[in-house]
Amino acid sequence: MDITSVIVLSIILLAASFVLAFWIRTRLTAGKIRAAEDEARRIIEEAQKEAGTIRKEAKLHAKDQLYQMKVDFENETKEIRSELKSVQKRLAQKEEAIDRKTGQLERRDTSISQKEQGLMEREKGLHGQEEKYQALIEQQKMQLESTSGLTADEAKELLIKAMENDARYEAAKFIKRIENESREQADRKARKIIGTAIQRYAGDYVAEKTVAVVNLPSDEMKGRIIGREGRNIRALEAATGIDLIIDDTPEAVILSGFNPVRREVARLSLERLISDGRIHPARIEETVKKVSQEMDAEMREAGEQAAFDLGVHGIHPELIQHIGKLKFRTSYGQNVLRHSVEVGFLCGIMAAELGLNVKEANRAGLLHDIGKAIDHEVEGPHALIGAKLARKYGESPSIVHAISAHHEDVPPTSVLAILLQAADTLSGARPGARREILETYVKRLEELERIAKSFTGISKSYAIQAGRELRIIAESETVSDAEAILLSRDIAKKIEESMSYPGQIKVTVIRETRAVEYAK
Repeated sequence: MDITSVIVLSIILLAASFVLAFWIRTRLTAGKIRAAEDEARRIIEEAQKEAGTIRKEAKLHAKDQLYQMKVDFENETKEIRSELKSVQKRLAQKEEAIDRKTGQLERRDTSISQKEQGLMEREKGLHGQEEKYQALIEQQKMQLESTSGLTADEAKELLIKAMENDARYEAAKFIKRIENESREQADRKARKIIGTAIQRYAGDYVAEKTVAVVNLPSDEMKGRIIGREGRNIRALEAATGIDLIIDDTPEAVILSGFNPVRREVARLSLERLISDGRIHPARIEETVKKVSQEMDAEMREAGEQAAFDLGVHGIHPELIQHIGKLKFRTSYGQNVLRHSVEVGFLCGIMAAELGLNVKEANRAGLLHDIGKAIDHEVEGPHALIGAKLARKYGESPSIVHAISAHHEDVPPTSVLAILLQAADTLSGARPGARREILETYVKRLEELERIAKSFTGISKSYAIQAGRELRIIAESETVSDAEAILLSRDIAKKIEESMSYPGQIKVTVIRETRAVEYAK
């Protein structure tokens, strides 16, 4: 066979195979289709059966829900009906109560109307009686005027005068009561606030007691004390708390400050710096610190010496230090430490005369002004401050009370407190104790007596206790008891307005009636 025949035969065989394959595929496809149709019919039938079952179940569920809703609705209806019945019952009860109250109000209204009518009738009767009484009063008034021989205006004037005298008497009693209350409540009048402030703040002698002068070898030293851009003077003021005044005063620098201890430290420090020649901030701080330590030792020695002089032992070291500080404090020019030692001696002498404890009296006298050692920034009277300080460091209650009562900041309740008051007064009031020249002292006493005699009804006046008390003898025929109270107040007010004095002045007006008869 040739190649062509072979090719043709191959093509024929290939075509026959394709035809056979197509036929076979067609038969297979038709069988699958029939199987799928049968499966689809089966699924549809099952779905129809299941749908029927679901419809039946849904109908049953719907019937159950409908029945349950019906039951719930009936229950709610029953509850609402029962509530409505109870509400209706309460409303009926309230209506009954309102009806009862309405009846009561009507009955009360009727009663009130009857009472109002009765009151109106009584008011008419009272008005008539008032007119009758007014006529009787006018008649009696005319009879009184004719009997007394005084007109109504004259009687009124007499009555006003009598009332004025009564008012003056009541005013005097009222003023006395006000003064007593003020003495208890107002510290400024009762506790000598002005005197205390002057004692602790160097009041009348402020120019002398708040400055110190340091002499310089030459005026060139002023520039060295000031330093570059003022750093030296600022360092010295900061370290000591004292103001340095450098002015045109030749070869002198003024130190100004209210604290005498700090001022003394500044003075000694500046003198040492000037003598040393090295003046710079570091040297200033070192010198001030060293001088402060020396001052502490000096104050401690002064306190120990004062306690030794009085024979007082067992005082706490801190109190000894405060006693030493009094060496640099003054009260009207009187050194407080010397004053305290003097009060201790006087108090001890009087205690010995009375047979009391001399050592305790000496101790109270030494410690009575210890409150003045505290800086003036601490609030309160120095007596109470000293009492707190003494109590803090273990002093006995009798000593603490005597200290707190020596200016009557608290009422004295012991003999020791009275003795301390007397010793303190003696030490401060004796001539020469405080800085005041004799002429000024005598002039102040004369001025006090002159002011007292300038008032009417005064027979004699005496300035006693170094001018701390003014005793006035009033004429009993001219001045009454009530007027004596007003007179003491007026004299004290005029003294305050026209005089300058330390502390306070007690004005005592004495009025007495003496009956004298001779037996013959």
